[in-house]
Amino acid sequence: MTLHALKKLVSRHPATFPRFLLPDGNYVPAHAHITEVGHVVRKFIDCGGETGQEEKVLLQTHVGRDTEHRLRSDRFARILELGERVLPDDQLDVEVEYDCCVVAQYPIAEARLEGEYLELLLSRGRTQCRAGERRKSAANEACCGTTAACC
Repeated sequence: MTLHALKKLVSRHPATFPRFLLPDGNYVPAHAHITEVGHVVRKFIDCGGETGQEEKVLLQTHVGRDTEHRLRSDRFARILELGERVLPDDQLDVEVEYDCCVVAQYPIAEARLEGEYLELLLSRGRTQCRAGERRKSAANEACCGTTAACC
């Protein structure tokens, strides 16, 4: 989900409570705070020697001691607006960072209204072999080009 779509969604439903549904069917605790809106830029070189860059918006959650805390969508919208100061645009995809037993990042796959909740369904991120994908798209070329050995 893009930041634009998320902002539009929370603005349309200001009295709801965002609820993050993890891929395993559990929820991020209801008293979690959104503590950061970040612009993450990842520059990389793949095993075939090709360079690239990915950008995303990262919402950091924090589960604090205040178990009475509840984030409403109107407040969530204001937090997203604050993020505009560090984000280049609102067309970037959004991921949610959550610390359970390890810190993990989950793309927001979809959203749905469930009573007083705006459920944000999180999906699993996946690794990929970009060189292998290039090989599949260019069947006559070597996996990682002619000068590099494929991983």
